[in-house]
Amino acid sequence: MSHGIKRVALLFAGGPAPAANAVISTCAISCIKNGIEVIGIKYGYSGLMEYTPAHPMIEGVHYMKLSEVMLRRTRSKQGILIGTARANPGKQITSPAHLENPEKAAPMKGVYDALRSIGVDALVSIGGDDTLKTANKLKMFQDRLPAGQKRMPVVHVPKTIDNDYMGIDFTFGYFTAVETLGTEISNLHADAEAARSYFMVESMGRSAGWLAYGAAIAGEASLVISVEDVVEKYLAPTSTPERKIMDIDKVVQKIVRVMRYRQEQEGKEYGVIVLAEGLAEYLPDEALKDVPRDDHGHISVAHVDLGKMFARRVSEEFRIQTGVKRKVTGLQLGYECRCARPHAFDVMLGSQLGVGAYRALCEEKHNGVMVSVSGQLDLHYVPFETLVDPLTLVTKVRFIKVGSDFHKLARFLETSIND
Repeated sequence: MSHGIKRVALLFAGGPAPAANAVISTCAISCIKNGIEVIGIKYGYSGLMEYTPAHPMIEGVHYMKLSEVMLRRTRSKQGILIGTARANPGKQITSPAHLENPEKAAPMKGVYDALRSIGVDALVSIGGDDTLKTANKLKMFQDRLPAGQKRMPVVHVPKTIDNDYMGIDFTFGYFTAVETLGTEISNLHADAEAARSYFMVESMGRSAGWLAYGAAIAGEASLVISVEDVVEKYLAPTSTPERKIMDIDKVVQKIVRVMRYRQEQEGKEYGVIVLAEGLAEYLPDEALKDVPRDDHGHISVAHVDLGKMFARRVSEEFRIQTGVKRKVTGLQLGYECRCARPHAFDVMLGSQLGVGAYRALCEEKHNGVMVSVSGQLDLHYVPFETLVDPLTLVTKVRFIKVGSDFHKLARFLETSIND
């Protein structure tokens, strides 16, 4: 007990991911077996942000004590035992200087006070890049506390089905999501073949194309397009280095070329085209003016409905070029995979990351690190400073490297045209 930690809080924030419970369970059990009490903060930061001395944290409402009995056989369980939310206490903090501003730092101070009010000595944060940013801000907030005031070490576990995290090769839940979406795409392919039609599938994957590419490869899609594929020849003249704008007509032309090649050269009048939802960020400002944004500033891509938008344009362009009316149906896929029963690899990966969170806090005595694995699930720890820009406090997105072997794999397996 030289680490001095008697009570650890686990918190999950952002969108769900398969194997979330593997992380929660193994981290909690590791702590409990070593004499450390564990509480699960319910629904992300939402309850913590509501705390005031007049409205204290209530067990069963804002948090729950985790026991070995309740955690039995939960590693493969669907959903999230402690729930989740997208509440963001660091929303107003966009530079280190803001931590010195009492008004901007007030939500972060509230979170700190809430955790201390229930005797928390350390925090394990589980979530995506926005949650990583919040964990880093909480650590930085505590670094600025007066000497002698209690500091809670913070350790973060990376979570996203998008797999676009720097510092780790694959995030837990990614392979389950790929398998789930790949199966859906395969089913759609059979439907398309039977009816001589096309499906325009919008796949989750906000910033990078890992999920769209993985699902397209697994589901044998005809073509996949993600943000990495919006290179110079597919950019509108109004694009700038700061704001890339996609030339929708050129992308539509590319899709129609694939459809015509499949029909004229391969005798296939059907197929499935996969579009990464992150392409919505590249739409012209006019198309996004009425689209709402969340607490982290992201557009609500569900309101854009990229699949249906492209389906209408592609169907019309195909008719103009060929004189043939081809049914093209747009649909969104993604929510189906976020709480799917986790793949065995994701359970193993999530379990190792959960154990790693315990080891980081209690064996390695780390503060301000992200738990990561490489090779055969070998643990290592990545400091927040290498993952978050020290000036803007923004994380870096890990895109698919164009020309990499993973990128080439999708290009090799899809319908190939001279483009």
